[in-house]
Amino acid sequence: MRIAVNNNFFYIDFTQKLDIMKNLILGCIALTAFSCTSTKKPAPQMPGAYFMLSQTINNGKTNTKYTDLKQLKIYTDSFMMYTQVNPTDSISGFGVGSYTADTGTVTENVIYSAHDSTFTASPASFTLHITKTPDGYEQLIPDMVIDSQKSKLTEEYQSVGKTQKSPLDGVWKEINSYTFKGTDTSKNNRTQYKAFYDGYFMFGQTSKDSSGKTRAGIGFGTFVMNGDKQIKETDLNSTFAIIAGNTFDVYIEMDGADKYKQTISYPDGSKSVEFYERLKK
Repeated sequence: MRIAVNNNFFYIDFTQKLDIMKNLILGCIALTAFSCTSTKKPAPQMPGAYFMLSQTINNGKTNTKYTDLKQLKIYTDSFMMYTQVNPTDSISGFGVGSYTADTGTVTENVIYSAHDSTFTASPASFTLHITKTPDGYEQLIPDMVIDSQKSKLTEEYQSVGKTQKSPLDGVWKEINSYTFKGTDTSKNNRTQYKAFYDGYFMFGQTSKDSSGKTRAGIGFGTFVMNGDKQIKETDLNSTFAIIAGNTFDVYIEMDGADKYKQTISYPDGSKSVEFYERLKK
């Protein structure tokens, strides 16, 4: 084989020819691998506490943007929970479950959710397309069914976490609770979840009102540890007037790492005692 370089001919034997071809192939493979790696979107890192700034619904014809909803969302290492209340009518909702992160997406596996007078314990999965922003992130669900119509749901979030750690960090399910008022003791008939992370907490519950109708109720805010057996919770938003805007001393008794008991005394003289277990995969 001969190659012309500047009108001069050089002879290359067959072995050299194979080496050249091999190097060219390896070079192309390396270039292709680098190109694929450089364009691959990484899995989003989600742990933290976030306030929702806006929610936009596109039904294929119009965009409707909401900025007055009060919603906090918490991601732990493997679980998520959100709580929401509409200040204009006090209608609230929440959802809780596990999640996994993949290339540019988060899949939430919701195990329990409620909104106003409806709730479901049937598992449901949602794939969120995540775009990180300087102050938080934006999520898009392109095929959300809202009011029986397929829509695009876009939500913008701001990170508010304080990067503090506590033994309560995680998502918990209430397994038993009681309310004491004077000499009266009543067992609460409800389903309730609670989450702590990055200095923020939230709870969401469903219970029956005086007419026997199931209602959702929520609360969320900040918390700080006060020693090993007490936390101070400041409720920023809640559907319950006795809680909203108030700060409470919550007495904690840990039972290992995955169970705890909390006791809260309220201004009306009542007291609640609640028992929780940590959610695990």
